[in-house]
Amino acid sequence: MAYPIILPRQGQSVESCIITEWHKKVGDPVQAGDVLFSYETDKASFEETAKEDGTLIAIFFEADDDVPVLTTVGVIGSPGEDVSGLMPGGDAPAQAPEAPEAAPEPAVPQAPAAPGAAPAATVLSAGVSPRARATAHRLGLDPAQAHGTGPNGRVIERDIFAARDAAPVVQAAKAAPAPVMADRPTGGMDYEEVKLSKVRKATAKAMQESLANMAQLTHQSSFDATKMLALRAQFKAAPEELGLGGITINDMILFAVSRVLKRHPDLNAHHMGETMRRFAHVHLGIAVDTPRGLLVPTLFDADTKSLAQVSREARQLGKDAQGGSINPDILSAGSFTVSNLGALGIEMFTPIINPPQVAILGVNCTVDRVRVVDGQVTVYPAMGLSLTYDHRAVDGAPASRFLKDLAKALENIDILIAD
Repeated sequence: MAYPIILPRQGQSVESCIITEWHKKVGDPVQAGDVLFSYETDKASFEETAKEDGTLIAIFFEADDDVPVLTTVGVIGSPGEDVSGLMPGGDAPAQAPEAPEAAPEPAVPQAPAAPGAAPAATVLSAGVSPRARATAHRLGLDPAQAHGTGPNGRVIERDIFAARDAAPVVQAAKAAPAPVMADRPTGGMDYEEVKLSKVRKATAKAMQESLANMAQLTHQSSFDATKMLALRAQFKAAPEELGLGGITINDMILFAVSRVLKRHPDLNAHHMGETMRRFAHVHLGIAVDTPRGLLVPTLFDADTKSLAQVSREARQLGKDAQGGSINPDILSAGSFTVSNLGALGIEMFTPIINPPQVAILGVNCTVDRVRVVDGQVTVYPAMGLSLTYDHRAVDGAPASRFLKDLAKALENIDILIAD
C-alpha cells in the first residue's frame, strides 16, 4: 500500500515552506523514523521523518521548491505501485524503477497514458523547479540555457543566477574590447555573490514596510545602573541551589519593562489602522541574533511571571530560536519588543518597530558618566535606552513618560522585584 508524505503545517501563520534538501532518493528503502527531507519557513528549519516502512517510490517536489503546507510531496510504498492518485498536480513525479523480474513475461496491452503524463517507471533526469522558472522569467532568461545542478540534473534557482552571470561574459566577447584601466590592480573587482536566505528576505521586507508605513521617532535616555549591576553580582554569588546565577541584566530589564508597560497601555498595543488593540497582558518580543538571522520569539504574559520565571523562559526561547526549530506562531505574537545591543558595545541606536506593534525598546551598553552629588563630582555607570514609537499611535509626551518611568524602575530594580 502506498502512503503519502505530507508537508506539515508549522504554525497557523505559515502557508508554504521551501524544501531545502532530500535526504533520501527515489528507490531508497526507508524505515519509520528516517529523515526524508529538510524544509524551512521564513523563520525556522525542520526535518520530516518517515511514518511508515517501505521504499521511497515518488518525489513530487525537489530542493528549492516553495510548496503549500499540507501538500503531498512524495510517496512511500512498494516499487511499481501506481501513485497517480496521490499526485498533487499534473506534473509527473520521479519514481523508483520496478523490481527486476526473474524472467521476461508476455507483453500485456495497456491503456494509453493520459496526455502529458510520464511513464511510471521513469526517473526524471531533468526539469526546472517552479522557483527557478519564475526567477528565469523575471530575469528574462531561457531556463534551457542553465546547467542543472539539482537532483537528477534539475535546474534550480542558483542555476538561473549562474546562467545570468555567465551571459554578460559571452556578450562582452562579441562587443568591442573594454578600455584598459592601467591603475586598476589585478583582481580588484573580485567578489562573492551570496544568495539571501528566506529569513533575510523576510526581515528586509518587514523592516522596509515598517519604515515606509509608520511615523517612527526615537527618544534616547539613560539611567543609573548602579543597583542593577550590584544585584547582578549578588545573583552570581548566590548559592547554586537557589538557581539565581543565570539571571542576567537583560532578564531584569525584561522584568521591569513588563511591569511598567502595564501603566502605559498605548505602548503595549497594536496599531490596526482605524483602531488600537490594547493588550490585557504584556507579551514581550525578545530580539535574538541567530545563525539564520534576526528572530523575535515572544515571552507571553511576562507581567504575570517572577524574575526567575522570566529568566528561565527567555533563556529557553533564545535556545529554541538559535536551534532553528521554534514554532513560527511564537515569532509573530508580541505586543512590545526589546532589542539589547549592550553586549556589543552600542551606546545609542534607532531600533525599527516590528508592525503592528507601536513601539520597541533598544538597550545600550553601560558607560561611565559624571555628576555632582552634594557638591562632589562622582562617577556612575549609565545604561542607555532607545525607545522608538509610532507617532500615529502615540505622542511624544506619553512615550517620554514611559521612558522616564522605566528608568526610575530600573534604578530601583531591587524594590521593583520585592513589590
